Amino acid sequence: MPQSSSSSKKHGTDQPDIGGPASKSQRTKMVKSSDDTEKKNLAKKLKELEISVPIVYGNIAFWLGKKASEYQSHKWTVYVRGGTNEDISVVVKRVVFQLHSSFNNPTRVVDGPPFELSESGWGEFEIVITLHFHNDVCEKPLHLYHHLKLYPEDDSGPMSTKKPVVVESYDEIVFTEPSEGFFSRVQNHPAVVVPRLPAGFALPPPVPLEDADKRRRGDTKDHTLSQWFSNFSEADELLKLAAARQQSNLLL
Repeated sequence: MPQSSSSSKKHGTDQPDIGGPASKSQRTKMVKSSDDTEKKNLAKKLKELEISVPIVYGNIAFWLGKKASEYQSHKWTVYVRGGTNEDISVVVKRVVFQLHSSFNNPTRVVDGPPFELSESGWGEFEIVITLHFHNDVCEKPLHLYHHLKLYPEDDSGPMSTKKPVVVESYDEIVFTEPSEGFFSRVQNHPAVVVPRLPAGFALPPPVPLEDADKRRRGDTKDHTLSQWFSNFSEADELLKLAAARQQSNLLL
């Protein structure tokens, strides 16, 4: 993981903490615009089908203890990972992290997995995380917003150099009407949730997955920080997402 030194101005203290503890769940539907449809009209779409990709994004922050200074109190890592730590590069091509303007080169581009960025500083601020997808997935990028957390919510006790602050959010990215090529390429990939096809529905043969060693290089199951990752219960998240969908339907 990259390690560099930057100081950040602490700001946003009078803004709501949108990061929160590891309990935020949502479902983001990626709908192609009419322009996208025009550009891809040669690719056959699978009508009324959806492909979903569970992801988790957030940050882990370690207090430096005796090594902490006025402008270097924490080392932290912000990241996007698969919901079950699978390699999401089958769908995500690159991730752009937009840091506070006080950092050197605040726009950081990560072109391959693991999609993460490590830095150091003392201030909390909002990070814009932009996911860019492969061409056969979606041309429209997805913007996520994460409030970097360095300090625990309960600051009554002493900070620890051994136990980090972890803040994560769960999201389910839904791609509507995928192309046959996209579906065939990811239908057997463990990071992707594909629907059961109707009886008699024929697809081209699935694209062979990359070798296991290459896929393991992109997952985060053996990540050095994995012991601190949150375990999102699939059943609990499905209930939360179902409630969110029901609420959305009521507003339509």
